[in-house]
Amino acid sequence: MRIRVIGAPIDLGADRRGVDIGPRAIRYAGLTEQLQRLGHSVNDVGNINIPLPENQPTGNPRLKYLEPITKLAEELSGTVSDALQDEEFPLILGGDHSMSLGSISGVARVHKDVGVIWVDAHADFNVEDTTPSGNIHGMILAALAGIGDEHLVNVGGWAPKVDKNKIVIVGARDLDEGEQKLLREHNIHVFTMSDLDRRGISYVMQEAIEIAGANNGPIHLSLDMDSLDPREAPGVGTPVRGGLSYREAHFAMEMLAESQRLVSMDVVEVNSILDRENTTAQLAVELTLSALGKKIL
Repeated sequence: MRIRVIGAPIDLGADRRGVDIGPRAIRYAGLTEQLQRLGHSVNDVGNINIPLPENQPTGNPRLKYLEPITKLAEELSGTVSDALQDEEFPLILGGDHSMSLGSISGVARVHKDVGVIWVDAHADFNVEDTTPSGNIHGMILAALAGIGDEHLVNVGGWAPKVDKNKIVIVGARDLDEGEQKLLREHNIHVFTMSDLDRRGISYVMQEAIEIAGANNGPIHLSLDMDSLDPREAPGVGTPVRGGLSYREAHFAMEMLAESQRLVSMDVVEVNSILDRENTTAQLAVELTLSALGKKIL
């Protein structure tokens, strides 16, 4: 596989600083070298230029940093589309989860029937009226589904980016009240940690792959490192206890690799300031390798 690594060190979408160092930390953990050992070729094109929050007006307190976030999304969308058109696999490193508005928009421009597997402790399905924080990283999946502020929804000039029936959230365990109502209203497929406890990771991922990749369609994986239990991934901005175990996360990635449906991937929310000895970044590399074909035997 030919892989294009793209860094998107944005921290405008969240309250806590530190995720802007995430792409550097993941690279430092040996991403390129280990992908090459798997037999992939790697084209690391560096980072998209992101303005510092200190240099930007916050704007609407219920849609913080809306203008620079949508501007980044437009640029990242084009970069990701270019990678796919050059027959390279886009691997986008965050940064907070607001970057996925750009990454998935870019994929959807090329793969119009793409499904999304959103592995996350949170659903990121808020809108301006439901958000308790105003942080846009909690609104991105709704925007991709065509729900929410028009500036977010219409990045790239069209909406929705993803069919709601092909969106699957895996590992959710911290949902806002208004967000819960929206998820039910729009019939979004959500596998909570209770579902994983009841049915097991194998069943849940098989269902997720069948839903997101319906009719043998392409899948984008968005991996938020806070989907893992904080004991495994301490370096995240919004940790929630009771997350995926080390092996559950790896098995989920291995199943995605075996499906051969994955066309793109982003890894987000590695917060190096909160991490311990780059543990979370190292785990991000390990999980990426599993998603891209590494096997135990």
